[in-house]
Amino acid sequence: MDNRKRAVWGTRLGFYFAAIGSAFGLGNVWRFPYVVTENGGGAFVLLYLFFLFLIGMPLLMAELLLGKTTRRSVVAALDRVRRPMGGKHPPLAGKAPSIIVGKEPWLVRYLPVVGKVSVLVGLIVLAYFGVISGWVLYFLGHTLGALVLGQSFSPDLALSTLLENGWLQVVLTSVHLLLVIVVVAKDVEDGLERWVGFMMPVFGVLMVALASQTLSLPTSGDALRFLFYPDFSQLTYSSMSQALGHVFFTLSIGFGSMVTFGSYLQQKAFIPIAGFRVATIDSIISLGAGLLIFPLLLSTVSGSAGPELLFRTVPVLFREISGGLWFGAGFFLCLYLAALGASIGLLETVVSNLKDSQKVKREKGAWWAGFICLSLAVVPALSTSVLSNVKVRGLGLLEICDALLINWILPVVALLVCQGVLYGLSDQVKRGEFIEDTEGLPNPEQDRLYGHWVFILRWVVPTVILSALALQLIGLIRNL
Repeated sequence: MDNRKRAVWGTRLGFYFAAIGSAFGLGNVWRFPYVVTENGGGAFVLLYLFFLFLIGMPLLMAELLLGKTTRRSVVAALDRVRRPMGGKHPPLAGKAPSIIVGKEPWLVRYLPVVGKVSVLVGLIVLAYFGVISGWVLYFLGHTLGALVLGQSFSPDLALSTLLENGWLQVVLTSVHLLLVIVVVAKDVEDGLERWVGFMMPVFGVLMVALASQTLSLPTSGDALRFLFYPDFSQLTYSSMSQALGHVFFTLSIGFGSMVTFGSYLQQKAFIPIAGFRVATIDSIISLGAGLLIFPLLLSTVSGSAGPELLFRTVPVLFREISGGLWFGAGFFLCLYLAALGASIGLLETVVSNLKDSQKVKREKGAWWAGFICLSLAVVPALSTSVLSNVKVRGLGLLEICDALLINWILPVVALLVCQGVLYGLSDQVKRGEFIEDTEGLPNPEQDRLYGHWVFILRWVVPTVILSALALQLIGLIRNL
């Protein structure tokens, strides 16, 4: 693809809104509460925040750098850095040739496969998150209907009806994915940037309004204690891997999304600042979501856990407080906007890779990828009804898919992509993205920053990820 024809973000805010919208989505509102609950609260939150900045932010910078320097999505970008100098592809935009001089590292030869696995992971995540997005859409419709018609709303009855009717979930998932396809079928500036640019400010206002309401509840003190007081005895062998997986998930690392978003960055964009801002804002939103959700969860008595935890507890409170239907409608609207933004980012990544590597037109790619995604979504949509008896160690198909992808596959893919950036791109190319133009003068601070980043990618990231996976495997074996 000619770099001159590559679409770019019209504004920096457009990029940040898209990156944060993709990173946030349902992860920190739907998934975060039950993952934190299963791992003991504050200790897990502390572990999550520690890994967010130590591991997540450097990997986020690596993926943005890969996209920005190659002007390609993850599959084509990793294929580009694999090829030796003098290959068919032209040099990177405004850069020296990308591949290192000398013998090609064994890992670099397999990078195109890593890129394809990354896109496949994103497509599967979009499929089962489309199901959860359908749940949100269902509850949004119920609360709006009760509000408009002046009827009572029974959340327990609504949830049981939804879980027992798998084909209703298929229909809701189809409606959600159809909306996502229509948005992505347009070009990036008219589609993705405009939609997320509208959604994120609305999302922020709704979150602040709802959090101010939940923090006035009697359970807010217990919620703050649960969220911020670390009890490390509650951590398990799998907590480290779950914290890492959730970091990668909330930052959209390993899906190829950030490589795609990086390919739309303007040449003057400074990668370290972009990565730091996205990670920082994501951490603020994570904690804000915790402040919103946990007072609600602790205010209801429920022994349930897992994917439906949010839907069993939060609507009960909205039924009991003054103006609850209004807050309920606002909450589920807020949650659906987040889900829509994340889904748009995931499908945009798949379509962008089809355009770059297979030369498929955007509209055709969006419809084909959306159809495949919907086909994959049928299985998790039926997991609570027709396929409810299919379980492994008490986990349903939806939970198995979530745990396998987020806690096992995503860390491995993220590790391989970052090593591809480390060994596939030349030192000159990588260093150039960490050094701002100082009219030829040396910049020791930025040079040290680059050195620390390379050290983390080369030694810290592999050590932490492999240790986390090993501990998780030990815990799995001990529980057999």
